[in-house]
Amino acid sequence: MTTINYKLLTPGPLTTTDSVKAAMLVDHCTWDDDYKVITKRLIKKLLQLANVSEETYTAVLMQGSGTFGVESVLTSSVGQLDRLLILTNGVYGLRMAEIAQYARLPYDVLEFPYNAVPDAQVVAEFLDTHPGITHLAMVHCETTTGILNDIQAISQVAKARQLTFIVDAMSSFGGIPIDVADLNIDFLISSANKCIQGVPGFSFIIAKKEAMLATKGKAISLSLDLYDQWETMSKDGKWRFTSPTHVVIAFEQALQELEKEGGVKARYARYQANMTQLVSLFKANGLVAYISEARQSPIIATFQLPSYEIDFNEMYEFVKSQGYAIYPGKLLDLNTFRVGVIGEIYQADIERVSGIFDAYLTNKKIER
Repeated sequence: MTTINYKLLTPGPLTTTDSVKAAMLVDHCTWDDDYKVITKRLIKKLLQLANVSEETYTAVLMQGSGTFGVESVLTSSVGQLDRLLILTNGVYGLRMAEIAQYARLPYDVLEFPYNAVPDAQVVAEFLDTHPGITHLAMVHCETTTGILNDIQAISQVAKARQLTFIVDAMSSFGGIPIDVADLNIDFLISSANKCIQGVPGFSFIIAKKEAMLATKGKAISLSLDLYDQWETMSKDGKWRFTSPTHVVIAFEQALQELEKEGGVKARYARYQANMTQLVSLFKANGLVAYISEARQSPIIATFQLPSYEIDFNEMYEFVKSQGYAIYPGKLLDLNTFRVGVIGEIYQADIERVSGIFDAYLTNKKIER
């Protein structure tokens, strides 16, 4: 079988550097002190990236994908005497609701259109008529469409009512500046294989210590018990159960490369430049972005295919053969596809990708 080398135009897993990949060639024992020290360094660095004080915030790593981290937070922080409100404008908000349903958590869902951000006034009015709500959860960058939600406006609503504020920052943390303390976020969840540009294998949670302590005894899962994971890890860096050692080492390398690039602000600038160029060049090719410019994130964009018949799988294989992998759309009522601009992707890549799409669409027009 011939292996095709291509770059990932996706929101994670994404294209990593050769040096991040090379870091995984070293084996580590999970009980070894040298390895546990690495975990402690990662936690310290994550708190620095979040711009929070170690006195009031903490961080914990959790085996599994980002969804594991989200499920850990929800099922460890929302007790049977609490009630969770989930804001949705895409499938990842709805996934939170699915987690709550499976776990039989007390919850409500407030849905918004996929091309609109959750409206703070609507949320406030809902909360005022549902006084039993204790927790509020939402997605920051909803990669269903690429929309960037206004967590600042919602945080003010949550803070005014002293709610526990949970933010799925899976596809934004490390690539978009987030002032966690100023936003009064109680739990922020992200993943190793997103904007920090590591590889898949664990998620991480940045949390107020006060909120973390309040989770003690609430978890309904052994392996996803956030408090127990934190209590064990905070002692000496030891994970409760087998950790993804190679992924951890790659993550430390990725953090070093993020710092070398100039930190989150510099990475954000690169991502934003990529996205601005992508939307502009694709528009010239007749591919219209689904999300308005004001709400478009610098992570991934959804594009509507032209009116003439185009098979996504055929288009995908053509683009892949030219060195890039794109994402299918998630909108059932529109013929769309998605293109991510994070990872080791630069403006030269965007130019090449635009040329690839131009060639493909031109051929389809000729075939008609």
